[in-house]
Parts: sequence; C-alpha cells; structure tokens
Amino acid sequence: MAAVMADAFTHVTNGELVAVGSRNAGRAEAFAAQHGIARSYGSYDDFFADPEIDAVYIASPHPQHADLALAAIEAGKHVLVEKAFTATGLDTQRVVDAARAAGVFAMEAMWTRFNPAVAAIREVVAAGEIGALRAVHGDLTARREFDPADRLFNPELGGGAILDLGVYVVSFAQHFLGSPDLVRAVGDLYDSGVESEFSAILGYADGRSASLSGSFTAYGPGRMMLLGSDGWIDVHPRFHRSPAFTLWRGKTPERREFPSGYQYEVIHVGECLAAGMTESPIMPLDDTLAVARILDDMLAQVRGSTRDRALSEG
Repeated sequence: MAAVMADAFTHVTNGELVAVGSRNAGRAEAFAAQHGIARSYGSYDDFFADPEIDAVYIASPHPQHADLALAAIEAGKHVLVEKAFTATGLDTQRVVDAARAAGVFAMEAMWTRFNPAVAAIREVVAAGEIGALRAVHGDLTARREFDPADRLFNPELGGGAILDLGVYVVSFAQHFLGSPDLVRAVGDLYDSGVESEFSAILGYADGRSASLSGSFTAYGPGRMMLLGSDGWIDVHPRFHRSPAFTLWRGKTPERREFPSGYQYEVIHVGECLAAGMTESPIMPLDDTLAVARILDDMLAQVRGSTRDRALSEG
C-alpha cells in the first residue's frame, strides 16, 4: 500500500510527498529512490521529528498502526492511517482520543468513500432518488491459497478475512445506514486462527439491514446494492474501486461511470488541513470507531463460534 500511495501522489494537486520512514534504513533508501522521494529515514523517531513533514500516512500491518499513529500524534503530525485503522476497537479508541486531545487531524484511509462514484451515490441517496434506503447487500472476495508465511494468514500481523475484506463491506454499510443495533456473524478459520471467510447481518431497530460477506476461499463479484423504497443502486464490481453504478427506478436503468484512485482521499486530507479541520466530514472518527466495534464483534463471534464448534465435534 505504501507503493500504491506513492504512485497516487503523482495525481495529488495539493500536497507533496517529501519523506519516507522505516525501521530499516536500506529499505527506506530503496523506496525513496524508486519513488523519487527526497528524504528517507531508518528510524521512525527521526522520521516523525522532521519539521517539514505536516502529515504522515501509515501503511504498516494493522497491529502496528496504533503505536505508530500515537508516536506521530505525539510529534504533532496529522495522520492518515490505512484501513483497518487498528487491529482492535480499544486501539482505535486510544488513537482517536490522542488525536482529539492533541488537536491534530486524523482519518482512516478508506479510499472507497472518496471515489467519485461513491460521492455521486451519496448525492443520489440524499436527494431521495431511490426513496427511503432500507438495505445494503454486498460481498468482497479475494481467492487465496493458504500460505502461513503470508501476512494475510498471520494473526500477529492482523491477518484474516474480517480485517482485510470485512472492513470494506462494513464501512460501506455503516456509511449509508449508520451504526447497527445488532451484529450477527458466522464464518470459518484457517489452522493459523484467522478467518478464511465470513458472513454478517447488521440489524437496525427500524427494520433496516445489511447482509455482507467476504472470503479468501471463494470467487465473487465484489459488488454492493443499496435498496430503497422507490428504486435501487447497483454498485458494479469491484465496488471498493467504484468504477460505475446503475441507478434503477422502475424498469429503467441509468448507468454512470467514474474514474477512481487513491489520490482522492489524499486530496481530501489536504483540503481538510487547509481549512483547519481535525476530522473529515466524509470519514469522521466516530465512523471509524463504529466500524472498529462492529469488526471486534464479528471477530469474537466467528472465532468464538468456530472454536466452540470444534470442541463440540471433538
């Protein structure tokens, strides 16, 4: 993701990539040379101490996000933290509390919310073009062969389908429906202890719902559907890249296509900083906290129910 974001900076109009930090000086130097970055640091402390750095993008594995974000905040830096924001709801709360106390900007790098297609969907829903929004259905799969050496399958590095794929589908549903009153999740685990797949229902007191799934063990379209009382929106695969959507009202479809890219979230951060804001109105910290709690709940249910099933079968 660091390399992807470095490439995205070539399309950023209101910011400049000036330095890279790593625990390894050689890796930092090589990355800087590859992406044309002026300075590199083999120490995070030195990196955060650079007075010319205004904001830091954190792209390490999920379990390292909290400590790095807290160190950056302590150094007075604004932070953009890759999703999932942290590996636990508790760590998410720690980072949010620190950022708010320090008065620095902090945001989860959920790029889907900033792509032009999703911005257009927000406008369509807000304008009532599909009536009252009643449900969100969707999936995100990434078929993988199990490899215990891969980060995705390592619990110590935040592996598993819920943190890697679930954060996308949950954040999308939470963005449009708000935080649920009920979370129910099922799934299965690899021998390493992380989820190979999951399905979840988010329920709301007024009858609205979201049905979501993700998997490393199956192929799927990666689409989202928003169902309203007067129409529906089909967000075409793969929805997290948001290339297009079709608006259905009656039997008449209206397809709309859009560009996508990581630069939109970076540009948004720059706009927020220029306006003196400490939170994004599109990806507010309260939404990040809500999603983290839902993921915590899903992890506990899937890992707990799978262990209970194994014990009963044994």
